[in-house]
Amino acid sequence: MLHVFYGDLPTAIYNTAVYFKNVYEDAWLTTPPVPQIIEDIDKSTVISGGVIDSPVLGKISPLGLSGGVKTLILIQNVPEKTFNASTCGDNCAPWLLRLAEKKDVTVNLRHLIRPDRPQHEGTRPDCRTLCLKEAHDERFAARHHPEQTHPL
Repeated sequence: MLHVFYGDLPTAIYNTAVYFKNVYEDAWLTTPPVPQIIEDIDKSTVISGGVIDSPVLGKISPLGLSGGVKTLILIQNVPEKTFNASTCGDNCAPWLLRLAEKKDVTVNLRHLIRPDRPQHEGTRPDCRTLCLKEAHDERFAARHHPEQTHPL
């Protein structure tokens, strides 16, 4: 299940790039679903735990991955922590939901990820993606327009 905390959460790891740099393990990159995440989001191929082949940058270390991919890798491999998922773009939302299907995932957001935005022509959101957006809309309304909302 996916748990999302919007706004400031003091216990969340805000700078996921620095945290990733200090804790990642090469084995994480070759363990599914991480290679698929890297292929799907960064359009890059995992060669080994320490080398990724990027069509734009050539051979890069894991530190050269996008912020969203690093955050998803951390969510997958350090489930006891809460990470700032605001480093994730909309293209990370489907993977965030997939990771949350297999285990409880808690993230902190400071903006609205739009998982209901179609990534490819003809795709449509499922109920979970719409519920994520609806939960944000209710919490936003409760914070900014308390007279118009019901208790959550």
